[in-house]
Amino acid sequence: MSETPSLAQACGDALWRGDHACRALGITLLDIAPGSATMSMQVRADMVNGHDICHGGLIFTLADSCFAYACNSENHNTVAAGARIEFLAPARLGDELTAAASQVQQGRRSGVYDVTVVNQTQQTIALFRGNSHRIGGHLVDVSAGEHD
Repeated sequence: MSETPSLAQACGDALWRGDHACRALGITLLDIAPGSATMSMQVRADMVNGHDICHGGLIFTLADSCFAYACNSENHNTVAAGARIEFLAPARLGDELTAAASQVQQGRRSGVYDVTVVNQTQQTIALFRGNSHRIGGHLVDVSAGEHD
């Protein structure tokens, strides 16, 4: 099967339909292509912790969500097998964070993806590495033309 940008978009659309977490947090899908995705999130007042910076768990959620869209973009149902994050700089109230995920390696079942999170001035906020596992099945039925 050939992965195309239109198939990747159809996979993103399929994930988005049930992605209540991203919608609740104001995370948006900016771009998706085979093996990659870009998402954004504005830091709101309810995302700031007692140190007056964005809660690290919410930065992780943005990176993890972007990872999920990237590793599902080739129409294989895929989940996280593990992930780690390095926080390099704080994100603050009002910051526009952008996460960009890219495939490093993809085998038959397991993959590795890197995600970089930057703010509106392109300062790197966090680096995330996720390990994926394909669980079988597909997001869209290509025989039914769901991605055209």
